[in-house]
Amino acid sequence: MTNRRMFFAMIFGAVFRRRSRAVMAVVSSMVGAATLFCLAAVCLVVPQQMSAEMRAYGANLIVTPNEASSAAGLSADTVSSVEKTVEAAGSAKSATYRYETVRINSAPYVLGGIDVNQVRDLNRHWVVDGKWPSEGRVLVGRDVADAMGLEIGSAIKIAYRASDNAAGASSSGTSGSAGSNATAVPNDGTTAGTTSAETQAQSTGQSSRDGRVSTDILNTDGTEFRVAGIVDTGGSEDEIVYATNDDLTKLAGERGSDVIEFSSEASADQLTQLVNRINKSSSLGVKAQQVSKITSSNTRIITMLQTLFWLVSVVVLVLTLVGVSTTMASIVSQRRNEIGLRKALGASSASVGAEFYVESALYGLLGGVVGTGIGYVFARVLCQTVFERTLSFNWLLGLASVVLSVLIAVVASIVPVRRASRIDPAIVLREE
Repeated sequence: MTNRRMFFAMIFGAVFRRRSRAVMAVVSSMVGAATLFCLAAVCLVVPQQMSAEMRAYGANLIVTPNEASSAAGLSADTVSSVEKTVEAAGSAKSATYRYETVRINSAPYVLGGIDVNQVRDLNRHWVVDGKWPSEGRVLVGRDVADAMGLEIGSAIKIAYRASDNAAGASSSGTSGSAGSNATAVPNDGTTAGTTSAETQAQSTGQSSRDGRVSTDILNTDGTEFRVAGIVDTGGSEDEIVYATNDDLTKLAGERGSDVIEFSSEASADQLTQLVNRINKSSSLGVKAQQVSKITSSNTRIITMLQTLFWLVSVVVLVLTLVGVSTTMASIVSQRRNEIGLRKALGASSASVGAEFYVESALYGLLGGVVGTGIGYVFARVLCQTVFERTLSFNWLLGLASVVLSVLIAVVASIVPVRRASRIDPAIVLREE
């Protein structure tokens, strides 16, 4: 029998002769690998899920026309160019808004023209009682409905006057969905908070209360619409009446959009760079605003989860080290006589240490493979039940988990192996 075959025969013999101790070492490595793999797998999925959930609460980027092009709004070509620029930084959903000051039952209010499918897909957090706007039917903000005593099915007359929009032909600073949280981001990257309702009032040159522009010029003429639904968001959307783009065009004529909202998958740093790039581009003729409240909340939550992952991981690593080290110390103590006899027969301390290191690595390998499999099962069940997301096996993460288990097992055996290498065979044999 060659030395190599003899070496491995001794390894496997030592493992199977002391199965209880071997099982304890494998279990310690298995628990550590399962916990770390599960945490790591979930930690990779949670930020993606959190980003998706946070994006469901509205836009994280708003683009409006600059002062030179605010009167005409954003043309279809400009909207297309901006969308391509934003999507270059990451996948994004978008919706356009056009705002006009109109007379509703003779009182001036803000009417927003929207693409229903875009806005509904972008703002899943909107609570709509009734239906979304359609031809001849409008969606009324909660504050407007309360101020005018409107209910679903109520008839209202909407009239457009060019004079009402003379002070500010566009509502370029207004966001129909995330505007209440938007902060203007100038070219230097600094932020200045401005709410949608405040900007709307400033752009029209008039003050606003419950979405109504303060003027008492009465006019009962207009086109009759029905209230399809009432939207309640707790933001500036509650002060606006929404109609389809076609209905607003029929009422007020052709004009470009005032706002493009984006829900981008780009990170906070990427969004900041994107905002600066858009604001510095003179060819687009637009200015960008970052919704810092949503972006910062998303980043803060993900950072907290990642910090928690690292803290738990450190605790698990320490416990695994202690478990494997204790088990190996017990194994060395039980094999003290065997070690003494081998050294008396000429075995070197290095060969004795190599045997224990390989034995520890074997425990770590077995525990790592089994633990990684168990960790994946737990992570998959957790993602399906809590996050409603399917988790595929990450082979790179699985390999890292197994390798880490082997390394931890070897490191944990350093102290017991040093004790074994210092055993004096003369003392051991004398005891026998």
